[in-house]
Amino acid sequence: MKPIQKTQCSADGELHEQERDVSKIWKNGEIRISILGFENQTRQDSDMPLRVISYDGASYKQEFLDKSNTKRYPVATLVLYFGTDSKWTAPKSLYECFDVPKELKPFVSDYKINVFDIAWLDDETISLFKSDFRFVAKYFQTKRLNKDYIPTSGELLHADSLMKMFTALTGDKSFETAYNKVILEKKGGITMCDVVERIEDRGKAEVIRKMLDAKLVTEQQIADLLKISVKEVKKIAAKVPVEA
Repeated sequence: MKPIQKTQCSADGELHEQERDVSKIWKNGEIRISILGFENQTRQDSDMPLRVISYDGASYKQEFLDKSNTKRYPVATLVLYFGTDSKWTAPKSLYECFDVPKELKPFVSDYKINVFDIAWLDDETISLFKSDFRFVAKYFQTKRLNKDYIPTSGELLHADSLMKMFTALTGDKSFETAYNKVILEKKGGITMCDVVERIEDRGKAEVIRKMLDAKLVTEQQIADLLKISVKEVKKIAAKVPVEA
């Protein structure tokens, strides 16, 4: 599938013009079969069917105005929901968005949307993904189950884009911060293990720095607790600026 628009992940729920999060052309050779649109949602949206029909309508309009294209093709939109508290319960069709008098129903076309609850995918389904999306799906599944995320050693195909997606979907910039540190320290392929390890190192450094700044413990006490040298404690704490 060929991308036709730059990826734009947004976790703020705002509607910016009529732009999809991701759009791809599904082609068989040089023949267009369909346009697939992807919408990334971190929160449920009761107006989602209205948004999707507006996106699809805009795609059909563009298709209609493109005089160089002699063959028409369908448009499909997939809504990827990353919520972990519950599955999608917001409207999935136009009829669920408003009351349609029974006298008008024969004349008002319903429009259903395709919603996928990513955090509720099972391991067998996640294993079918061949792209970096499998790491995203596994992360949100683990988060939903309230378990510790155990990263895999599989090499990331598009690490930079994946870290930006994690940041957009979680609101946590530590993914990009850790990734930027990895690329400076490591040569060759990058894995989720590399990224998570740097995040955990950063978290440990912040805890040590706060304990020292608050004078709760001494460097020697932390060294004894972690079974490392005082020099190593100072090295770890130095990764985080001293609070003013």
